[in-house]
Amino acid sequence: MLAVLDIGNSNIVFGLYQDKALMQHFRISTRHQGTVDEYGILLVQLLERKGFSTSQIEAVAMASVVPQLTATFDGVCQHYFKTPALMVGRDLRVDMPLLVENPQEVGVDRIVNAYAAYQKHRQAVIVVDLGTATTFDVVNAQGQYLGGAIAPGAKSTNDALSHSVAQIRHTEIMRPEFVIGKNTKEAVMSGVFFGYVGLIDNLVMRMKQELGCPVKVLATGGLANLFKEASLTIEEVDAGLTISGLRLIYFKNHK
Repeated sequence: MLAVLDIGNSNIVFGLYQDKALMQHFRISTRHQGTVDEYGILLVQLLERKGFSTSQIEAVAMASVVPQLTATFDGVCQHYFKTPALMVGRDLRVDMPLLVENPQEVGVDRIVNAYAAYQKHRQAVIVVDLGTATTFDVVNAQGQYLGGAIAPGAKSTNDALSHSVAQIRHTEIMRPEFVIGKNTKEAVMSGVFFGYVGLIDNLVMRMKQELGCPVKVLATGGLANLFKEASLTIEEVDAGLTISGLRLIYFKNHK
């Protein structure tokens, strides 16, 4: 079996594939100070609870945007999975031209998402990743990565608002019934939710104008389903886009 690891700033997603079939996956919180043994024992226990064993893992494909955890998970794979971690950008090549000034600056998760989206739809795509940051990644009809945009994540903005303004308490990110809030809590919920819907739709529409061709718009990340409800531009949510991209990249490199 192939194990895939998507190591993000807020969450780590683990997936287990048998050929093309996703057999199991789970999401754990990112702890930047977590040790090899802490993460290793946790993953072993989660696998065993789902009826799987680390002995079934034949290879590991990994993407990491947290440098201090890259070495940690190299150790986890070596000591607990008994196989080296093959990391995108270090061990695994992505077969996608990056038409940007400095390809090394592009987050590996963004490249994996863009590659997976293009392989899935085979047309120009925009991927909106609603995670710790809100990222927009654009691929043209020829399968070339053009770049994108990065905005603060909705959760980060929501947290910053409650921390910076004394009279505003922290509120959950959710869709309010009305845009016009009748109290401070409702006003904050409206501003964050509908403000981000506006941000998403405005950026996507401007990107589509620049591309000047039919474009498929996908969303992924922890808040994707929530914002798709109100967005005028998001056509599809693919929660497993990154891990499916890791599987595709691994097999492309190991044909």
